[in-house]
Amino acid sequence: MSPTAAGHPSILIVEDDEVIREATRMALERYGFPVATAADGLEGLEMFHAVRPDLVLLDVMLPLLDGVGLCRRIREESQLPILMMSARTDPVDVVSGLEAGADDYVVKPFESAVLVARIRTVLRRVRVVPAEAAPEPVNASATEFPAPGPAPADPPVAPVPPVAPAPRSPVRSFDGLEVDTDSMEVRVHGALVPLTPTELRLLLEFTAAPGIVLERAVLLERVWDYEWGADTRVVDVHVQRLRAKIGGGRIETVRGFGYKLRRGE
Repeated sequence: MSPTAAGHPSILIVEDDEVIREATRMALERYGFPVATAADGLEGLEMFHAVRPDLVLLDVMLPLLDGVGLCRRIREESQLPILMMSARTDPVDVVSGLEAGADDYVVKPFESAVLVARIRTVLRRVRVVPAEAAPEPVNASATEFPAPGPAPADPPVAPVPPVAPAPRSPVRSFDGLEVDTDSMEVRVHGALVPLTPTELRLLLEFTAAPGIVLERAVLLERVWDYEWGADTRVVDVHVQRLRAKIGGGRIETVRGFGYKLRRGE
């Protein structure tokens, strides 16, 4: 499988049920995604190394190496998006997959259009949008007004050079935590911290509004593109993972509301 076809990201499906695996493969290929498949966890790990996909779609319950174990193995060497599938709605299933490093999950059975929408949403997080640029200063000379009539000539005046706006720093700093919105690198006391695209999106939301409480529903909409009452455990587990990487005391839980980033000293 080539990494991409006509610009479409490649996907690896790891699913032991042949009917579901092939139906999902054909559905994704109809949408233009190049797809590779594997029938168990160990084969999935081999295929991951062989094809280097842009996204992994894997089942929770897999033979030889289960989906949670496979997710952990992939996370040891890659931050690519991982979407987990499960026929069970047991919260232990969901939380275990998210804690292992999955970006999101879908419950089987699902419609192909719904799955593709979820895949595209997860892939969009890889292309993190930098901080908004400072607005351009208004050029007053570009606005023309009708002259009321001839006026006496003014004496010549030396032109005043325009004052350039102070450049906005791309680095957001909070008591040893630094987030560079240009390079999309995160450092804690100078040490580089690898984050998944979803974790980075989440951190960007917190650092853009330090000290402000962000409700779970707001984070679901901004980070996961969910505009409906999705499972808030997705937020909770990702906050837990983010705390483990940047320091547990930086993101504070505001009970009954959501989370906020401590401003620091």
